[in-house]
Amino acid sequence: MGRRRNSGRPVTGILLLDKPLGLSSNDALQRVKRYYRAAKAGHTGSLDPLATGLLPCCLGDSTKFSAFLLDADKRYRVRVRLGETTATGDAEGEVLERAPIDGVTEARLRDVLTGFLGSIDQLPPMYSAVKHQGQRLYQLARQGLEVERQPRQIEIHALELLSMDLPEIELDVHCSKGTYVRTLAEDIGRELGCGAYVSALRRTGVGPYAEPDVTFVTGEQIAALAEAEDFAALDALLLPLDSALGHCPALKLSADTAFYLGQGQAVLVPQAPTDGLVRLYDPSSHFLGVGEIRDDGKVQPKRLI
Repeated sequence: MGRRRNSGRPVTGILLLDKPLGLSSNDALQRVKRYYRAAKAGHTGSLDPLATGLLPCCLGDSTKFSAFLLDADKRYRVRVRLGETTATGDAEGEVLERAPIDGVTEARLRDVLTGFLGSIDQLPPMYSAVKHQGQRLYQLARQGLEVERQPRQIEIHALELLSMDLPEIELDVHCSKGTYVRTLAEDIGRELGCGAYVSALRRTGVGPYAEPDVTFVTGEQIAALAEAEDFAALDALLLPLDSALGHCPALKLSADTAFYLGQGQAVLVPQAPTDGLVRLYDPSSHFLGVGEIRDDGKVQPKRLI
């Protein structure tokens, strides 16, 4: 029996979805896929149901390049409640401990925040999607189990205090992939000596996409257009897939080099960078994919459309 053909539309692009509160990332993605009647869709890094904000959804050929957004830096605006710890590190969990916050001053808080800048080791929380012997940690946590985890090195590029209205503070976080903001909040509370948990979280940026430079699209917007079957307007909301790779230098290839590169061969391109990833375009400026500069200076295809 042959494989069933996908009858969805062959639409390609990146939707900067503003995920609402209470919806899982996969549920949000499936709604987008349904509204667009897309043949293929994928998101670029989960957001907790209790978090809102940017969830880039890749449609069509864009899914081939979703890994570049998965690996990208992230930005968050987070509200942290001091003086309490919870089982989950956020407002959903049972309160485990309470402690006075009398000794928390702005000067003390700023000093503690400075200590988290740069490369730090972070222990993944039990309520996370990290796997332990084939099971997600959150599945074990829901059974009341706690297992040993290995710390991971992350990078906190910036940690800005936006407001302080005790017992809550608001922070702007710019961090590397793999950073758990709930754990960061708990660690800040531990360093202050009073405990803390995340009371609200919004992702404001992924890689090259960040507020206020770009506008996120709400589910209500695309739902209304889908109901009206205005697919031209829906497609107009999509960004080109190479917009996710703006940090990579662009190379325009000749017809010959584009052909050989499309066959999987490394090619020599005049005035190419000496290392790193590059965006590749044909003579008509159509995006072909991503290449990587080899030690011998040739461009090796890495991910092509």
